[in-house]
Amino acid sequence: MSLQVLKRRFVKYNDRREDWALIRKAYQFALKAHAGQKRVSGESYITHPLGVAYILADLELDLVTIVTGLLHDVLEDTPVTYDEIEKEFGEEVASLVDGVTKLSRMEFRSKEEHQAETWRKMFVAMARDIRVILIKLADRTHNMRTLRYLNSSKQKEISLETLEIYAPLAHRLGIYKIKWELEDLAFRYLNKQEYYYLVDKLSKKRREREDFIGRMIEILKEKITEAGIAADISGRPKHLYSIYNKMKNQGKDFNEIYDLTAVRIIVDSVRDCYAALGIVHTLWRPIPGHFNDYIAMPKPNMYQSLHTTVVCAENELLEVQIRTKEMHRTAEYGIAAHWKYKEKVRDDREFEEKLSWLRQLLDWQQDLKDAHEFMEHLRIDLFADEVFVFTPRGDVIDLPAGSIPLDFAYKIHTDIGNHCVGAKVNGRIVPLEYKLKTGDIVEIITSKQGNPSRDWLKFVKSSQAKSKIRAWFKKERREENIAKGKETLEREIRKLHLEPHLLLKEQLLEEVGAKFNLLSEDDVYAAVGYGGVSPQQVITKLQDEYRKKFGEEKRQLPPPVELKPWKGAAKAAKGIKVQGIDNLLIRFSKCCNPLPGDEIIGFTTRGRGISIHRVDCPNIMRAAGEKERYLQVFWEADNDLSYPVEIEVTGMDRPNFLTEVMYAVSESKVNITAVNGRMSKDKMAVVHLTFVVRDLEHLEHIMNRIKRVKDVFSVRRYAEANSVQERNVRQISRKGW
Repeated sequence: MSLQVLKRRFVKYNDRREDWALIRKAYQFALKAHAGQKRVSGESYITHPLGVAYILADLELDLVTIVTGLLHDVLEDTPVTYDEIEKEFGEEVASLVDGVTKLSRMEFRSKEEHQAETWRKMFVAMARDIRVILIKLADRTHNMRTLRYLNSSKQKEISLETLEIYAPLAHRLGIYKIKWELEDLAFRYLNKQEYYYLVDKLSKKRREREDFIGRMIEILKEKITEAGIAADISGRPKHLYSIYNKMKNQGKDFNEIYDLTAVRIIVDSVRDCYAALGIVHTLWRPIPGHFNDYIAMPKPNMYQSLHTTVVCAENELLEVQIRTKEMHRTAEYGIAAHWKYKEKVRDDREFEEKLSWLRQLLDWQQDLKDAHEFMEHLRIDLFADEVFVFTPRGDVIDLPAGSIPLDFAYKIHTDIGNHCVGAKVNGRIVPLEYKLKTGDIVEIITSKQGNPSRDWLKFVKSSQAKSKIRAWFKKERREENIAKGKETLEREIRKLHLEPHLLLKEQLLEEVGAKFNLLSEDDVYAAVGYGGVSPQQVITKLQDEYRKKFGEEKRQLPPPVELKPWKGAAKAAKGIKVQGIDNLLIRFSKCCNPLPGDEIIGFTTRGRGISIHRVDCPNIMRAAGEKERYLQVFWEADNDLSYPVEIEVTGMDRPNFLTEVMYAVSESKVNITAVNGRMSKDKMAVVHLTFVVRDLEHLEHIMNRIKRVKDVFSVRRYAEANSVQERNVRQISRKGW
C-alpha cells in the first residue's frame, strides 16, 4: 500500500486538487507522528493508516472521513494531542479521531469492562456522527487482513469479537462488502479445519459449478433480451461462512448443499425487476417459501432486492437475485451509498430514520451499568436474526427473532408497552408470551390500569423492551425498589452466614455505590431492587470495603432446626413422602397450591409441621437464606387423591363470557368449589376459579380448554400470596408458613 495507490482510488470519484492536497497533508502528519513505530509484521506503522484510508476510499466516502482514516491512531499511539489535530485539520476531523480512539489510557477492573466502555464511547460518538463506526469498520477490516502475524490465541480473540460485534454492525449498516470479508476472515482463524475443508471442496467443484452457472446465464440473457429488458447478469459465489452456517444449521454435508452459487440480475427500473422475476418463474419452477420481496418490504439497513430459488432443468437449485443498479450500490455500500455529508444535507429525515436502531441502542445502553450485561445485550441486538411484522395500518416493524407482542408494543411506544394487557395476532387473541413470526399483523390491547410486571423481563427478547421495563420500575416504584433491594441484600448476606448489620452500613454502601455511579444508600438499594445491579456484585464490593476498614467479617452459623415426629391428633397429609422422617404433620401451602407433577420442597415451620411448596413459590425463593429448613419431599407413586387449585382467567368482557369459561371447565367433569369475577372500566374481565384436579397434567388439560374460549387473553395458576406478598412479606418471614 502506498500513497499513490490511495490517490488513484480517491480521484476516481473526487478530482478536486485541494481535497487531495489535504489528504497528502494528513499523510505527512501521520507519517511524522508514527515515525519509528513498527507493526508486528515488521512493516512501518504508516501502512496501517494508509490501508484504512484506502478501504474508506473504496466505499467512496467524503474527504473528512479519508483524512480521519489516516489520523485515526495518532491520539492513541503517539504524543499528538486533540488540540494539535484541531489546529491542523479542524474540529470535525479532531472529533472523529477522538470518537474512534479506544479508552486505552484509562484503568479498568476487567477486560470485559474495558471492551464495554470502549463501545459505550463509540456509540455516543456514533450518535453524533455515524462516520465513527465506518472508520472503525475499515480499521478492523485492515487488521483482519494482516492477522496472520499475531499468535494463535490473539487471532482467535480478535476474530471472535469481529464475528460477534463488527460483522453484525456492518450488516446493520448494510455494508455487505465489508460484512462478508470480515465473516470469512474470522471464520478462517476460528475454525481453520472447516475453513480449509470448504476451500478444498469448492476448488474441486469450481469448473463444474462455473459451467452450470454459465449455461443458466445464457438461457436468462436470451429470454430477458427477447422481452426487451436491458440487464447485466452475473454469477455470485456464496461466501464460505454462509455455506458453513447453512451446513451447521441444517445438519447437511457439503455434497448436500446445492445452491452454492447465485445468479444476480441487475436492471434499470423496479418495473423491470418484477418483469425479470416473471421470466425466471416461467423458465423454472420456484420453490415454495423461498421467495422474498425486499423491494416492497426493504430491510432496516436499506437493502432492496428480489430473492427467489428455483429448480432448474438439471434438477439443481439456483438462487436468483434481481435488483436495480441503485439497489445494487446500496447492497454493496449500505449507508455509505446514501452518505448525506457528500451533498452536505443536514436535515435528511429519511436518512435519520435509517439510523433509528442506533438511537435505540444508545437509549438502553445508558441504563446498563454492568459490563457483562452490556456486552451480552449488545451481541443480542446486533447479531440476532430478525422477524418483520406489521401494524394494523401496514407499517413494517423489525424485531429480534423470538420476540413477543410486548417487544412489538415497546417498539411502537413506551406508553403502549407499559399499559399493554393483551395482543391480537392476525385477528386472534394470543398470550403475551406468543412468539411472533414474519408476516404477522400485530394489534396491542391497552388499559389505563395496566402496568409492567417483573415477569415480563423473563420473556421479552429485545434490549429496548427490557430497558423500558426496568426504567418503569426504577421511576414509578422507587420506595418498593428500595425495600426489595434491602431485603434481597440482607437475604443474600445471610446465605453467606454473615451479619447484614455489619455490611449494610451507610458509609460502606455509599462508597460501593460510587463504583456504580449511584449517589446514595437508597440508590444502591433501589438499583438492586429493579435489577440494575446484581446483589452479588454489591456484596462482593461491600466485603472488600469492610475488610479494608474493619478486617475480616464475623460469621455466625445459625442453629440447626430440630425435627421431631408429630404426636398430635391430626393426621399427616397423604400423597407426600418426607425423606428419612415418618409421622410428621404435613400441610399444603395455600400460597402456591402444589399439585402432583409439580416439583416440590418441604419447609420446616415453627410448631406447624412441614409446609409443602412448589420449588418456584415466591415465599420459598424469599427464604433462600434459610436452606437448613428445607426438606426433600416426594409425591407418592400410587396417589388417587384430588387437590384444590385456583386459576385466573383474563379476557375481554362480553355477554356469556363467564358462562363459556365455566362450561369449558365443567366439560372436564371436575368439581368447581368457588368462582369470583370482576370487570374493569376498560371492559377487561378477570375470573378466579377454584376446582379440584388429580394432578398437573389434569390441570393443564383444563387450562388448554379454557384458552380455546373466544376472547380469552391468558389463563394461569393463581396463588393467594401473589396479591399480598409484597405487603406482608416481612410478617410471613417472621412467623413462618
